[in-house]
Amino acid sequence: MLLFDTHAHYDDAQFDPDREELLAALPENGVGLVVNPGCDIPTSQKALALAERFPHVYAAVGYHPENCGPYVPEDLDTLRQLAAHPKAVAIGEIGLDYYWEENPPRDFQQQVFRAQLRLAEELELPVIVHDREAHGDSLSLIREFPNLRGVFHCFSGSAEMARELVKLGWMVSFTGVLTYKNARKALEAAAAVPLEHLMIETDSPYMAPVPRRGQRNDSRNVAFICQKLAEVKGVSPEDCAHITMENGKRFFRIP
Repeated sequence: MLLFDTHAHYDDAQFDPDREELLAALPENGVGLVVNPGCDIPTSQKALALAERFPHVYAAVGYHPENCGPYVPEDLDTLRQLAAHPKAVAIGEIGLDYYWEENPPRDFQQQVFRAQLRLAEELELPVIVHDREAHGDSLSLIREFPNLRGVFHCFSGSAEMARELVKLGWMVSFTGVLTYKNARKALEAAAAVPLEHLMIETDSPYMAPVPRRGQRNDSRNVAFICQKLAEVKGVSPEDCAHITMENGKRFFRIP
């Protein structure tokens, strides 16, 4: 039973001590595929370098809302070039984050998000959306691009919002938050989404699931998320693994 961790940040400094060994060993630890999204130009380049080294690792390129301060319009050309790489499967991680006061101004975040949505539409690539405390604006922005396909990663919205995304043909992805004691909202949202619109992810090195909560997260822990999602959807963990693997491959167009 191989799993697809659709979102992990192996370019993160927390993996400096053992990155190579960890990534090399994932397939024998039950993880068949990983997508590593960038958060700015340097991390997008690192994500592609890792994807070149490991056949089971793919990359996404983009400016995360927390990291978009240095963005200038010329950066779109750089992202366009990076996205041409055969192992670049999406524009991401992009979106809006209104949680942190020190983040770039909201109107600037929206400008960078919109520019990258336009780029994804031009390149016919899916997008990986980060949406924190910005549900209304995130939804209204993606509605400007009806031809675009995307996933709201680490989904934190309501069941109603999840249904809206499904109506738009979008995917919804869940992290270890599903396993937390206070996860009622996430569990309701997961229950509301049809299986064919669901993906799973660790968002490593952050948000390790129970029973690894508080530790550095890595893709091996995606099994705990799969198990919890299987419970929610009333299917076996094997079926959940197979369905989410196929969903991820179809979404990212991985053969």
